[in-house]
Amino acid sequence: MKLGSLKEGGRDGTLIVVSRDLTRAVRASGIADTLQRALEDWSNAAPRLNALSDALNAGSAEGAFDLDYAALASPLPRAYEFVDGSAYLPHVERVRRARGAEVPESFYVDPLMYQAVSAGFYGPRDPVRVVSEDYGIDLEAEVVIVTDDVPMAATPEQAAAHIQLIGLVNDVSLRNLIPNELAKGFGFLQSKPRSALSPVFVTPDELGEAWQDSKVHRPLLTHINGEWFGAPEAGVDMQFNFAQLVAHAAKTRPLSAGTIVGSGTVANEDTSLGASCFAERRTVETLEHGKPLTPFMKFGDTVRIEMLDADGRSIFGAIEQRIERQASA
Repeated sequence: MKLGSLKEGGRDGTLIVVSRDLTRAVRASGIADTLQRALEDWSNAAPRLNALSDALNAGSAEGAFDLDYAALASPLPRAYEFVDGSAYLPHVERVRRARGAEVPESFYVDPLMYQAVSAGFYGPRDPVRVVSEDYGIDLEAEVVIVTDDVPMAATPEQAAAHIQLIGLVNDVSLRNLIPNELAKGFGFLQSKPRSALSPVFVTPDELGEAWQDSKVHRPLLTHINGEWFGAPEAGVDMQFNFAQLVAHAAKTRPLSAGTIVGSGTVANEDTSLGASCFAERRTVETLEHGKPLTPFMKFGDTVRIEMLDADGRSIFGAIEQRIERQASA
């Protein structure tokens, strides 16, 4: 099934079930008012939501309406936790090589992960607002999963059973703020603002054979200003799968239902497949030409992030955003 949220009913939105072709929806009235509530009672809510999904796809759901993407919040307008990994080592290796640094051996056996902003997410059609272009505005096209309650110290095999939903994220980065923050030795803060989630999250069964070994095996397609930017394969060159990432996050703490875990920027060894962020493209340019040639994003630029199934149909709907100036307070 496919789930989303409307921009109504407060900060957590109103839960809707969305048709497989992403054209129709129905409120999950009487089951759960928000996706967070559903995840907290997933064993009871999921079968009822599935039944509603079946009725919607069969054309028999009462109260169904045409889906308006502009009315959508992110499926989880806010979450208790968003932890983002960096599971694609080609991306890590290139970025470090460009600045003359080696990849520590530990990175091949121990995932990189940071605590991201979860108090609010942009809707899939909301603009990305930034105070200054000097911050180095970048996108990061990634896959995310959402868990139910995960016990502390869960093994990867146990963690796999707690992956309930899958989606996409534009993990916005302000690249020119990152070096000074990391130099302090205490991680990201100002350089990682709010991100945007895909119009819908889907249950793993919606992906069919594309969901294997806790990875999504489809290209992640990004367009900038209407032009192709990249389509790396999300199931290729992923050093740590989502079960491993969830287990890593849960090593010393339980994860609350509704925790979002990100894959990190999707990247492949094969650079002909393009990039999922400007930092990646600029790094490849630096390695090939001695300097980056492509600037970061400017006000007025647009980004589109989407994943298609084997028949060319959108799985999660597209994140479509415009970069806009945020007035100073």
